[in-house]
Amino acid sequence: MKSRADEAIGLVLLWKGQDVKVSQLSGGLTNENYLVEAGGEKYVMRIPGQSTELLSIDRTNEVFNTKAAATTGIGPQVLEHIPALDALVLEFISGATMSAATLQSKEMASRMAASFRRLHAAPRFLKDFNMFRLIEEYLRIVDEHGVTIPPGYRDRLPMIARIEEAVESVALPAVPCHNDLLCENFIDDGDGLRIVDYELSGNNDPCFDLGNTAQEAEFDQDLRAALCAAYFGREDSRQLARMNLFALMSDVGWTLWGAIQAKISAVDFDFRGYYNMRWERANEVLDSNRLAGWMAQAHA
Repeated sequence: MKSRADEAIGLVLLWKGQDVKVSQLSGGLTNENYLVEAGGEKYVMRIPGQSTELLSIDRTNEVFNTKAAATTGIGPQVLEHIPALDALVLEFISGATMSAATLQSKEMASRMAASFRRLHAAPRFLKDFNMFRLIEEYLRIVDEHGVTIPPGYRDRLPMIARIEEAVESVALPAVPCHNDLLCENFIDDGDGLRIVDYELSGNNDPCFDLGNTAQEAEFDQDLRAALCAAYFGREDSRQLARMNLFALMSDVGWTLWGAIQAKISAVDFDFRGYYNMRWERANEVLDSNRLAGWMAQAHA
């Protein structure tokens, strides 16, 4: 039986009749990613992982938003879409893939902010994204499929509701956001930081992108403040507080993502260790005196 990669490669018109060389790319936790070389050109092909609909991933939304992000020069161009397999052939971006270590500087925070301003100015995305509603959806999936989640998770829901009230009290207009800014989703092409992988993208408060990426890159408060100031063009204690609250919500929400992945994914990865790490980090903040301060500043 053909693998899904072989099947997808055979359906792509872009390199039909050409000799094709394929190698798997590392790093994907949800999809299969391949480097394809054909006719002297390089491409990236993405094939969805199994049961990703249980992660609330909408592939129509992903294709639409990837094309919209590409119009700003931040996202890769969509060169071909294979609807039968929901496979995408994307522009290959030549450059260095980022990591937490390479992003942890004020210079890089400034470059990240510039990329966000371009992304957030893209044509409006197809659907909206709200982490608080996604948590509700994930909990429904958890119950339906018998997914194991950390003890005490639901005990935190009343506080999560208070955090939502704090960030929504002065919500910024929703803009096209990535919403899943792993460090590896930034590629430095020499001119700027390109951003890839739009499967969880949607219109959202821009502070979610700032907080989410600050959490993924393990920014301390100085770097978070630098990222915030570079994005808004000035120091802003209210938006910094909202960034910090959204950074916390990244851990709270992606804890459930990891738990569901531990149940359904065929990827060789320690999802249990992943979601426990995120939940422990979230609890450390939820139990700290920092949380009340951020909520007060967000409300101020």
